Amino acid sequence: MAAKLNPYLQFNGDARQALEFYRSVLGGELTLNTYGQFGQTDGPSADKIMHGNLITQLGFTLMAADAPPDMPAPPGGNFSISISGEAADADALRGYFFKLAEGGQVHVPLEKQMWGDEFGMCTDRHGINWMVDIAG
Repeated sequence: MAAKLNPYLQFNGDARQALEFYRSVLGGELTLNTYGQFGQTDGPSADKIMHGNLITQLGFTLMAADAPPDMPAPPGGNFSISISGEAADADALRGYFFKLAEGGQVHVPLEKQMWGDEFGMCTDRHGINWMVDIAG
């Protein structure tokens, strides 16, 4: 599989409803994972969406999540661009991350995460949010 570039939306608690709505409009297969599934079983975020992925029959991919309570998603600034790929593309993907982060701000260092992928988040020098994910 080649590397992909996708929009990634953030919501303040209603990612599930938004993604279900987008599925009703666009069709496709929707996968939802909660914060509780990845170890955050206590607190108000346990049933919120840590990662949602909608893939339509036409090949569109839309990703979304509920922002953690300490990182609210302001309207208009509630999206990121996600670049994802396989280990074969790891060097290129790492290069993208570090170039995008240069002069910007790293929010999550590009490193191995609890779900097995290498993942990082940054805001570039122009204020655009980026996520890079390298499949584990």
